[in-house]
Amino acid sequence: MADNRKEHWETVYETKNPDQVSWTQETPKTSLELIKSLGLSRRARIIDVGGGDSKLVDYLLDQGFENITVLDISLKALEKSKQRLGERAKKVTWVVSDITSYEPEMPFDLWHDRAAFHFLTTPEQIEKYKTIAGTWVTGYLIIGTFSENGPEKCSGLDIQQYSETQLTSAFENGFEKKRCVIEDHKTPFETLQNFVFCSFKKHEH
Repeated sequence: MADNRKEHWETVYETKNPDQVSWTQETPKTSLELIKSLGLSRRARIIDVGGGDSKLVDYLLDQGFENITVLDISLKALEKSKQRLGERAKKVTWVVSDITSYEPEMPFDLWHDRAAFHFLTTPEQIEKYKTIAGTWVTGYLIIGTFSENGPEKCSGLDIQQYSETQLTSAFENGFEKKRCVIEDHKTPFETLQNFVFCSFKKHEH
């Protein structure tokens, strides 16, 4: 299954430009606001899961963050980001992996995921994701998924919609909800996709 997913995303990123895919954001405003609200040190270890060719990494570098990892299942997506960043790409750790089989080499202060988690549609995939995040995140999670008013598919694939309650409940074993935001994302095709974003703090032991 993972191989099929990888093949799907490599094809998407090989054949389409950012203005031809629905998830492109010129400015990842909600993510940046939620990250700012956490008051992280510039040395915080941050991972952007399913970061693809998202511009979040550009903004984090602009703000002086020094320990950024971008993970995506698609090598092609990460290559696009590297080309866009030029020399600055050397300041970032790039990881090609399916998130459900990812083996981190270090813990993270912040795990950010906009629109990767909702592609996991089986209990096994969801549990693997939660286990990896629960084991390797020492500080905060920010998760953005399609809401119950959002699309039911993306890029031809089924997705799992989440309400604020469902997203909170998915991570309640290891994390405490800080805040949730509903966002209408305007796609490059001028359509709206409704997202729910929640930030969580790791439970103190």
